[in-house]
Order: sequence, then C-alpha cells, then structure tokens
Amino acid sequence: MPIKWNTLKVTEAADMVEDFLNQAVEPLECARNVAREALKIDNLPQYISDGFNRVVSDIDRAIGGSQWEPVGRIKAGIMHVRDNIPSAALKSDQVKQKQGEQQSLM
Repeated sequence: MPIKWNTLKVTEAADMVEDFLNQAVEPLECARNVAREALKIDNLPQYISDGFNRVVSDIDRAIGGSQWEPVGRIKAGIMHVRDNIPSAALKSDQVKQKQGEQQSLM
C-alpha cells in the first residue's frame, strides 16, 4: 500500500523543528547555568531551591545534557519522526521531486 503523505514535507518539517531547537539551546543552557548558580545562594530555603531544581530538570528533559536525559525529549521526538519515515517512500518522493524539476525531452 503506497504512502499518501509526502515524506519530503515531513523531513523538511523535522529539519525546521531541529533548526529552531538548535537556536533555543544556547539560551536554555544559560538559563540552566544561572539556576544552578542560584542553588548555591547561602541560606536558600528548600521551597525556593525546589523551584530552581525543577527549572534545571525541565531544561535537562527538554534539551538533554544530563546523565538521565543525554539527548533530550525534543530531539528524541525529532529522531523518532525521522526513524519512522519509510526509506523506500522517501527515496521515491526524492525521485519524483527531482523528475519534477527536470524538463522533459518529449
């Protein structure tokens, strides 16, 4: 049964998501570093440190970088999308696209 959805558009969307994620990584890493430094403030009450720990944990889950979330859930989602695109269908769509760009001799 042929695939009715365009694998090239899915690949393009995954690329765009990954590009935006890559743009967001550095600011999120900076935020994580600030939250970690805030945890070193003297006499910080636990109810405040819990909030900073949550920020660190949420950033780790989103972009990775910890021993528990080395890849990050967003990038793992992108990888899941790419891994589930049937390679034969992708090759077929690439051929169709290439043929569409070439002028026919007849």
